[in-house]
Amino acid sequence: MVTDIKRRFVDLSEGQIHLREAGRDLPGTPLLMLHQASGASRAMAPLVEIIARHRAVIAPDLPGNGDSFAPEAAPDMAGYADHVARLMDAMKIERVAVYGFHAGASVAVELAKAHPDRIAAVILDSMGLYAPDEAKAFSDAYVPKIARHPHGLHMAQTWHYVRDTYLFWPWFETSAEHRRSVGLPATDDIHDKVMEVLKSLDTFGDYYRAAFLHDKAAVLPLLRGPVLVTAGAGNSQMRHMAEIAALIPGAETLETPGVYDHESMARTAQMLSDWLDGVT
Repeated sequence: MVTDIKRRFVDLSEGQIHLREAGRDLPGTPLLMLHQASGASRAMAPLVEIIARHRAVIAPDLPGNGDSFAPEAAPDMAGYADHVARLMDAMKIERVAVYGFHAGASVAVELAKAHPDRIAAVILDSMGLYAPDEAKAFSDAYVPKIARHPHGLHMAQTWHYVRDTYLFWPWFETSAEHRRSVGLPATDDIHDKVMEVLKSLDTFGDYYRAAFLHDKAAVLPLLRGPVLVTAGAGNSQMRHMAEIAALIPGAETLETPGVYDHESMARTAQMLSDWLDGVT
């Protein structure tokens, strides 16, 4: 069964949000899917295809990423969440379950904090949790300095940066000690992500910085309702899963096969869909 994913733009006062959606006419609570830093909703498409067999799914490019507008000033995580809430208003969607991957998990937390009555369930996938000094160091160092070059060298630099995020954690520590176990995805998948990063070359780093500086430990205990804390096999943030869950009253945990190849992503999508069916 192939799910038909539609793409469109929705107007906010500052500009347009680009999104992918599927399963619009299905009953039940829609799922809002929030992508990681670097990249955009295109990375969510394989998950959308499977979950949208059971419920409506909306996956936006967050502001300053992919094909969505770039804010005049860099938002913090509450700012990204406000854009998402106003996207829901513009789409006339009253209530959703929300899934956030990596940085998207911080947006999901802030959205649930600001609008608890509009959030039916929360899935936090591969969220990081850092001490303040470590978070500040990452916010300063993690975003690559890529300047447009008249010979196109910035395109090769972006390719190497995206590739190295799969090979090392953090990506700029290219030693055996920091080698990741997930391996490289298909070359087509790397190409697709590189193209998304190039679209937002000047602003995608704002999302990273906001994620690292987000005070997660202060906000997570405020979450209520069904919350699933999850991470995939080989994910660099798996080590934080139990600690994050311990901060959230009643949170459940789930280890998945991950999202770094299409077979694993399909199995992960089904596991997340099954959990959502049980709580919404």
